[in-house]
Amino acid sequence: MKTGELCRKYRISDATYYQWKSKYDGMEASDLKRVRELKAENAKLKRMYAW
Repeated sequence: MKTGELCRKYRISDATYYQWKSKYDGMEASDLKRVRELKAENAKLKRMYAW
């Protein structure tokens, strides 16, 4: 499937696709899981220490 078709199917722009690709290209599933966990932990800490 071509990139343009894929983007239309999931209703995202081509620019969004290429940003995600540059950010996450080469990562394994375990790496992505760790990134998600770190983001959740960071959000929790921000809420705890928000003024």
